[in-house]
Amino acid sequence: MPMSTHEVRQALHELGDLRYAAGSLDDALRRIVHATHKLFAVDGAGLMLIDPDQLLRNVADSDGRVDHLEELQIEHGEGPCIDAYEEKELVHAADLAAEARWPSFCPAAVDRGLRAVVASPIPYNRMAIGVVAVFSAKVRPWSPEGELALIAFTDLAALTIANTMQSEQRGELAEQLQRALDARVVIEQAKGALVARDGVSAREAFERMRRQARRERRRVVDIAGEIMSTVHHP
Repeated sequence: MPMSTHEVRQALHELGDLRYAAGSLDDALRRIVHATHKLFAVDGAGLMLIDPDQLLRNVADSDGRVDHLEELQIEHGEGPCIDAYEEKELVHAADLAAEARWPSFCPAAVDRGLRAVVASPIPYNRMAIGVVAVFSAKVRPWSPEGELALIAFTDLAALTIANTMQSEQRGELAEQLQRALDARVVIEQAKGALVARDGVSAREAFERMRRQARRERRRVVDIAGEIMSTVHHP
């Protein structure tokens, strides 16, 4: 049964205090995720933010299977949440078993009980910093009304994060996000240097750094820093 405009309004009304608050970011994001799960009547919802290595990590979820979404996308370097984050656009998949966009991620996701996913990017300062995602264990076409509702919840999460980041008392989650944003500057510069030097795509440039970091058991931001030092001092 499709959700009604009244149901969406009611859900957003119940979270209305978050629009003007700068309290616990953890609690606020958890409330948004659980309200999203309830409204969509899905198997699970989650909110991911980037870490200092620019990987999407769960910070709030309503079902443990959202951990599979995080784990498999990091392992395979592809998936709906990654595309939503990188392209800054809502991404939906009604049946992962029939998807051709993520050939490595999809079979593994279906094996873990993830069948349909829709992900919406969280905007912050003209860039994306994470996603809000919902998943179904069954094939599920996503309605235009549902997609608009998810964007509304995502925008509320973005506003809540922005309020907290401007607050003097940020809390640990906001501090983690700030470290991720600081690292992003160096990583983006290094990606640009590899694109210019080797003629690869931005995604391949990042994957190179990620593979090297894994191989050497180091952080991507450290690899990026070394790349930039060789650019400035060849």
